[in-house]
Amino acid sequence: MDIVRGIIGLAFIFVLGYLISFDRKNVRYKPMAIMIGLQLVITFVALNTAVGVTILGGISDFFSWLLKQADGGVNFVFGGIEMKFVFFFHVLMPIVFISALVGILNYFKVLPFIIKWTGKLINKITGMGDLESYFAPSTAILGQPEVFITIKEQLPKMKPQQLYTICASAMSAVSAATLGAYMTMVPGQYVVVAVFLNIFSALIISCVVNPYNPKTINEDASDNNSKESTEWLVSAEGEEREPFFQMLGTYILDGFKLVIIVSAMLIGFMALVTILNNSFEIMFNITFTEIMGWVFAPIAFVLGVPWDEVVRVGSIMATKLITNEFVAMGELAQVAETLSPKAHAMISTYLISFANFGTLGIVSGSIKSIDEKQGRMVAKYSLKLLLGATMASMLTATIVGMFY
Repeated sequence: MDIVRGIIGLAFIFVLGYLISFDRKNVRYKPMAIMIGLQLVITFVALNTAVGVTILGGISDFFSWLLKQADGGVNFVFGGIEMKFVFFFHVLMPIVFISALVGILNYFKVLPFIIKWTGKLINKITGMGDLESYFAPSTAILGQPEVFITIKEQLPKMKPQQLYTICASAMSAVSAATLGAYMTMVPGQYVVVAVFLNIFSALIISCVVNPYNPKTINEDASDNNSKESTEWLVSAEGEEREPFFQMLGTYILDGFKLVIIVSAMLIGFMALVTILNNSFEIMFNITFTEIMGWVFAPIAFVLGVPWDEVVRVGSIMATKLITNEFVAMGELAQVAETLSPKAHAMISTYLISFANFGTLGIVSGSIKSIDEKQGRMVAKYSLKLLLGATMASMLTATIVGMFY
């Protein structure tokens, strides 16, 4: 029954994608089938085999250990806060430490090596194109807006189809710096599974919504752009490397800036949700999030969420879209114990992405800062981009739900 409902969910997502497609006549069914097959294998191995469960547990434990190491710096500055849980200190501040580690791994070419060979493998298996295949795993590591800087030389030359695909990948992924924070709010195994599945989910949705052949879209320019971008991203040859401690300081400051930005957004969004809930309850005797839960309930049901849980799950789905994943995770924490394992797994993996209105502005603004013309192009199809990224999250959740 779970598999049947999962197939229905997949059909719903692809029908929706077909309806909003830029080119319905050229949907790329072969790479779609290959990548869905990969997702099914990854999910089965990760959640239903002893080896997969052990690996996921090891990764989750490793991030938990990293977070404990981050406490050393946080406690030194803020005077010993381990006795009381404070979201800013225990969830957000460790991002500074994780960002520093990302910088070190990038400096010593560990991350570029992973991105290079992961991108080659994805392109070899799926035929999604060099640039697209390299960009997908790089967003899962670097996050955005930082990842757009790595292709700043290629952005002005990209065709609209390529631009849509890379933006969808950016909104469907999460940065390595935030993984530890997520793991304090949802089970670590779901975070890890979602990171892997989202790499393919964005590309799968692009095969329906934004189909094109990377080899023929603009043969000469496309090949040159892909080669240049991947070489720049992987090796950065010809550029003078900044001193190690200067690099480290930059990444630490970038991590701290991210903490401040996330904190400000959480304060603002949580306050807005609170005033909406209180206002609606006074006027209509029902909260705003409960209304949104009913609006999204049919979608949650079609994706495979058990009927008696669709309103609660739908409410969290709506919260994530309107605000951000951190606000939604806070809402999930309040009802997690009342959800079935299937519903909990589906909504947890659904939340592990940047698909929301706020990120849409970040992506559009980041590209506009590099090339104004391309920024206007992204703004032109921004709602379709947000819908595509949300569908990618729905796809990831549906795949996971098939194994519960």
